[in-house]
Amino acid sequence: MASLSSNLLYTAFILYLVATFFFGGAIRDKRSTSDVSRWSKLGFLVTAIGFAAQLGYFITRWIAAGHAPVSNLFEFTTFFGMMLVGAFIIIYSIYKVSMLGLFTLPIAILVIAYASMFPREISPLIPALQSDWLHIHVTTAAAGESILAISFAAGLIYLIKLIDQTKANSKTFWLEFILFCLITVVGFVLVTTSFKMMDYEAAFQWIDKNNQQVEETYQMPALVGLHKGELKTEGRFEPLVDMPAIINAKKLNTVIWSLFSGLVLYGLLRVILRKRIGAALQPFVKNANLDLLDEIGYRSVAIGFPVFTLGALIFAMIWAQMAWTRFWGWDPKEVWALITWLFYAAFLHLRLSKGWHGEKSAWLAVVGFAIIMFNLVAVNLVIAGLHSYA
Repeated sequence: MASLSSNLLYTAFILYLVATFFFGGAIRDKRSTSDVSRWSKLGFLVTAIGFAAQLGYFITRWIAAGHAPVSNLFEFTTFFGMMLVGAFIIIYSIYKVSMLGLFTLPIAILVIAYASMFPREISPLIPALQSDWLHIHVTTAAAGESILAISFAAGLIYLIKLIDQTKANSKTFWLEFILFCLITVVGFVLVTTSFKMMDYEAAFQWIDKNNQQVEETYQMPALVGLHKGELKTEGRFEPLVDMPAIINAKKLNTVIWSLFSGLVLYGLLRVILRKRIGAALQPFVKNANLDLLDEIGYRSVAIGFPVFTLGALIFAMIWAQMAWTRFWGWDPKEVWALITWLFYAAFLHLRLSKGWHGEKSAWLAVVGFAIIMFNLVAVNLVIAGLHSYA
């Protein structure tokens, strides 16, 4: 069953990749973003089949594990990617904007590729997670975040078309920075895969925050070391600096390697393209209907915000009371869930009360997705807490 589950996920990944090319063909073939071309229909069909395959992965893994497969970083992130595709299917069915597929599906592909770099073993739930609220809280929160992520795709397309790439200013800088962050995810996948193929391992002994001696194995050369850590594997790289116990040094080391590989990959792309990444993407969005993209971005937030509120705050607090006998504990994950909620609440307030439409709304959608990604990556991997996935 576990093998079938993995094959279904791999199939979904390939189908999403193929669908992206179909939507790219639709962009090139169409005169208007409101028309549905043959390429668009093929792209949507392949996306739907891929979603069905990933849903099959989710169901078969649930059967194999005996619980909802959202209990570790691999499972949660693949579920987030699946819900992102599901949200796209619904939005596309309403608005028929092929361009949205060209930008949303690569994000889903990156999310799934990112997830695949983490341990995939099925393990029994710890006592604190043995509750039906695991299914309710985590799946609803991920669904809300995935719907909100559609606003990011719409906002990114909006900004790529609107911003004048012939001028170097703060807008072009920040747009380019956003694209660099996406490229960094690709760098993470490449560098992690490379060291995995080389079977790189370096064992360390260290003292954790409870003053207990623990052994940890790095799969990448250690640029940052564990708290009071000692290298036990001969011939491996000694850390340049040790981190305090509150920081997950091993995961931080992975983030640093990812940023470095992202810089290298981004530099290579700039040399090949001889222009900003945003400028290279502009021809793909030249027919974009800005008013329609603005509406899609707003509708995504209007739908995703209450779903996220239910999953990440209300259901989370109910489960926290049952598991830890308190509704709120200022754990890093709880804090960033609150920050995310406050940001999107401000988004809706500024749009409805202050008239922040168009470009301002697009920038807010992009920043909101950055907060979601920080919560997924940094809070889970680097900052120690009760909710951090190991």
